[in-house]
Amino acid sequence: MLSKRHAEILRILNEEGSVTISALASRLGVSLETVRRDVKPLTESGSVLKIHGAVGLAGQIGEAPFQRRMRENASAKQLIARHLASTIRNGDSVMLDTGTTTSFVARELMGHRRLTVVTNSSDVARTLATVNGNRVYMAGGELRSDSGAAFGASAIEFISRFTVAHAVISTGAVGENGVMDFDLEEAEFARMVLSCGERKVVVTDHTKFGRRGLVTVCGFDAIDELITDSAPPEEIVEALKHAETELTVVSVSKRSGTSQY
Repeated sequence: MLSKRHAEILRILNEEGSVTISALASRLGVSLETVRRDVKPLTESGSVLKIHGAVGLAGQIGEAPFQRRMRENASAKQLIARHLASTIRNGDSVMLDTGTTTSFVARELMGHRRLTVVTNSSDVARTLATVNGNRVYMAGGELRSDSGAAFGASAIEFISRFTVAHAVISTGAVGENGVMDFDLEEAEFARMVLSCGERKVVVTDHTKFGRRGLVTVCGFDAIDELITDSAPPEEIVEALKHAETELTVVSVSKRSGTSQY
């Protein structure tokens, strides 16, 4: 019979897909050993899978389909996107990878004029092309069926030709060692995006903190700023301080608050 804590673990995993054992312990207010003991019957029943120091809901390891993700934490992503858009001027150049938060960024940039936009996302390209004098360049290659984004060697080679004022990526996971993703090609593309920007920014909502991705994108020393809607766990804050990376927290109540380390 499942306890209330078992039900809470399943609720968290249903919302977030995967989470580290340490993050679960913190969320539940119990020890690591207690969490491991609670997780054991869930893994034995096949409800939960263990993945490298973390656990995930069976059948939902990794990210959900793109449109479903657009609906998840939409208000937080919109706040993050609105703040970032307020730091971008008319006429600026922006490179955006594919992701729900960067798609929200594109929507918040619809009031800007004469932008130069480079992306691999058909959603971002559709949103910003043919309006307000923008120039939009889209990386070529086979489009993914779930996100409508192009990946692979040709996409990476295409964007490597550009140098932009703002390079912006979203991410599937953030831990104390940096930014991670669940897909090798997406991680490689995001890494190239950051290398093309004078300003290098990661946009992510708080649900990505404590997740463990399969592929490392970069350490915090490779980015200038992380924009989110809620303060990260202390170990991530300390890692950002050590890397001298700016942390910007935009909240519903305060609208925006910025800490620079």
